[in-house]
Amino acid sequence: MSTRSYDPVPSRRVAFLGLGVMGDPMAGHLARAGHQVTVYNRTAAKAEAWVRDYGGAFAATPAAAAKDAEFVFCCVGNDDDLRSVVLGETGAFSGMSPGAVFVDHTTASAEVARDLHSVAVVQGLHFIDAPVSGGQAGAVNGALTVMCGGEAAPFEAARPIAMAFSKAVTRLGGPGSGQLAKMVNQICIAGIVQGLSEAVRFGQNAGLDMAQVLDVIGKGAAQSWQMDNRGKTMVEDKFDFGFAVDWMRKDLGLVLDEARRNGSRLPLTALVDQFYADVQALGGNRWDTSSLIKRL
Repeated sequence: MSTRSYDPVPSRRVAFLGLGVMGDPMAGHLARAGHQVTVYNRTAAKAEAWVRDYGGAFAATPAAAAKDAEFVFCCVGNDDDLRSVVLGETGAFSGMSPGAVFVDHTTASAEVARDLHSVAVVQGLHFIDAPVSGGQAGAVNGALTVMCGGEAAPFEAARPIAMAFSKAVTRLGGPGSGQLAKMVNQICIAGIVQGLSEAVRFGQNAGLDMAQVLDVIGKGAAQSWQMDNRGKTMVEDKFDFGFAVDWMRKDLGLVLDEARRNGSRLPLTALVDQFYADVQALGGNRWDTSSLIKRL
């Protein structure tokens, strides 16, 4: 459990939709920061367990959770999951009051972010796309990096609330900009992890003590977050550290779809996506992304 402290912020009525490995601790930080939190989860038992741990309340539908909330936060799996908790008679938008702000932390497409922003405007609501980086550890420790797209005023209103589970919350432009920035993030990670995988395997084949080598080169220009946090576990053949291969392939699929739309050439990203497909074929669907080394 995180021991972080929270900046003083007036208590707000908030909802949180989706209590997976990311959403559960994120919602917990909101409760610990003093906000009045109502949660919704597709599996009701998780919502009930969350309330036992943190207090607050749970609701049977997204609309019920969002009723009277000033801010509705969401973290679900993909575009379809997002639409299912936002739209329709039981969706969050149908329960939100005019002027309320919906903040979506799902890693989804820029297209769905723009679509839902347009729907929100018609209904007198605000929509911020706000995917996160930092993984499960970042969520538990309240140290996520949040990349946001949307209008400035609702972003500024939501930012102090989101800082309960974040170390940085930044607006990068209009609707969809947060999702596009997350795609840039995933492109960078894909290339770095592949390079680190090749380097570790090369060193092992050459007979080097790779734990020692990583200590040395980690003090120089080769240093990266992936090297610091995953290099030695890769050497130890351990791959149970959060963000799973299945989710990375989902994210890279979004990247490659967007690249086709905007005319970007991403040869390395496309190649690493196929390398992750090889890892899935090895049974590594739930291994973390550093498991790229397994295929070597």
